Amino acid sequence: MILRAYRWVLATFPFFAFVLASSGDRSSKFQNCVSACYGDHCHPHTMLPLTLRLTRWTCTDDCKYQCMHMLTDIAIRGSSTIHQYYGKWPFWRLFGMQEPASVAFSLWNMYYHIQGWRQLRSRVPSDHPMRSYYLTWAIVSINAWFWSAVFHTRDLPHTEKLDYFSAALVILYALYHTVLRLFNQYPTRSWEDGRIQRTPIHFLWSSICTVAYLSHVTYLSILPRFDYTYNMAFNLTVGFTHNLLWLLYSLPASLPLIRRFPSKSKMYRPSSASKAAVFVALTTAATTLELFDFPPWGRIIDAHALWHLSTAPLAKFWYDFLIQDSLDDGWREPRR
Repeated sequence: MILRAYRWVLATFPFFAFVLASSGDRSSKFQNCVSACYGDHCHPHTMLPLTLRLTRWTCTDDCKYQCMHMLTDIAIRGSSTIHQYYGKWPFWRLFGMQEPASVAFSLWNMYYHIQGWRQLRSRVPSDHPMRSYYLTWAIVSINAWFWSAVFHTRDLPHTEKLDYFSAALVILYALYHTVLRLFNQYPTRSWEDGRIQRTPIHFLWSSICTVAYLSHVTYLSILPRFDYTYNMAFNLTVGFTHNLLWLLYSLPASLPLIRRFPSKSKMYRPSSASKAAVFVALTTAATTLELFDFPPWGRIIDAHALWHLSTAPLAKFWYDFLIQDSLDDGWREPRR
C-alpha cells in the first residue's frame, strides 16, 4: 500500500498543489508588518523561547508567523477572505510545530506501520518468499511517516526533500514488491540443494526500480528549484500502476488475467482477493480529501490533515490483507 506518499502521497494518491508564493505573503500589509516587526524585535541578542530554537525558528520566521495571524484575525473579524502564506494556510503552532495536527496524524500512521511490521514478523512464516519484502516495505513506510512528522513540524528545504524522497521510496517499493508478488517473480528455494533462486526478470526489475529511484532523487536534488510538477507526476504514475495491479488481482474468477499462485490455475481466487479492491477504493476516496482545500478549522485541521487521519486505519487494513494473502492455501507447494 502506498499511503504516504501516498501523501506524501500519492496518488491514488494524493494530489498536490505547490506554490512558491501566495496572496498573503505578497500583500503589502504583510510585508510592511514583517519589516516593522523585524526592526522592533530582531536584534543580535534577541532570544526566542526554547521550543522555537529547538525547531529552528528564527526571529524573522517568528515575525512572519505573528504577522500572518494578526492579518488572519483581521480577516476573520471583517468576514473577508483568509489568505495562504508561502503556500500554506495559517495554523496555530504548538511547541514550535507548524502543523501540529498533521504531525500527530503522521505519527499515528507511523504507529500502525510499526504494528504492521510486528504482525508480519510474528504471523508470516519465516520461509515465505514475500516476507522479507513486506518487512522492508514496512520499515520504509515507518521512515516515511517519521519524515512526514518532521516536515510538518518545520517546513524547511531539507525537511521537505527528506519527506518527498521518503514518500517516493514507499510508493516505488510498493510497486516493486507488488510486481514480484503478482507475477510470481519472488525468489524461490531449490528442491535439490536448497539454494535461493532468482529469475532474470527479478534481477531486471530490481535494477529498473533501483535506477529509477536514484535518478528521481538525483534529478530533484541537482535542480536549482524543486520540480513539484515532475515529483507529483512521478508519484501519480507509480501509485496508479500499483493500484491497477491490485485491482487485477481482485478480479472475479471468471476474469482470470493473472495467475495469483504459480501452483494454482488462473481460476483460483483467494477469499481475501476482494479486500485489495476495497483498499484501492478507500485509498482513492481518502485522497479526494486533498481536493477540498479549505482554511483550517480553528487554524488547526485542514483537508491535508484529514487525509493523514484517514490513511492510518487503511494501513492496518492493508497489513491484515497482506498477512491473510500470505497465509492462503495457494502458497502450498504440491507434493512431489
